[in-house]
Amino acid sequence: MLRFVLASLMAVSLTLIVGSSQASTQSRTYPPVYAAADRLSLGGHDPVAYFTDGQPVAGDPAITLDWNGATWRFATAENRTMFEANPQAYAPQFGGYCAWAASQGYIAPGDPTVWRIVDGRLYLNFNDRARMLWEQDIPGAIARGEANWPRILTDNQG
Repeated sequence: MLRFVLASLMAVSLTLIVGSSQASTQSRTYPPVYAAADRLSLGGHDPVAYFTDGQPVAGDPAITLDWNGATWRFATAENRTMFEANPQAYAPQFGGYCAWAASQGYIAPGDPTVWRIVDGRLYLNFNDRARMLWEQDIPGAIARGEANWPRILTDNQG
């Protein structure tokens, strides 16, 4: 039941994201990222800070970049420059959706405070329980998630 509810909620969110992505100043070349209806990715956290500071850091609303259908906030202009030069290096995997859910064939929002970097890539999970399940077999979960991604975006728009 929870899986169905989460999938339904994510389908609505995805519709909002995809519909609003046309307002982005840059064309989308990758599957859309999870963002709230306001198009804000990572709940306003700086994606580069996970790598440079080792923790989620709130981004400054005055330092932003529109990329891939979402607005990204950064703590510093330097972080924005780093992201702009190579967004795939800093953007969360599976579009910022929950890595455990992706490994199971459905989508759920990723919580920017429940994260882990594996092999230089940022992964988010829905909550601590999802992260615990994901961490039981990280290589396998990543492989299953990659096999499901991005097909699960359209599969879960019931």
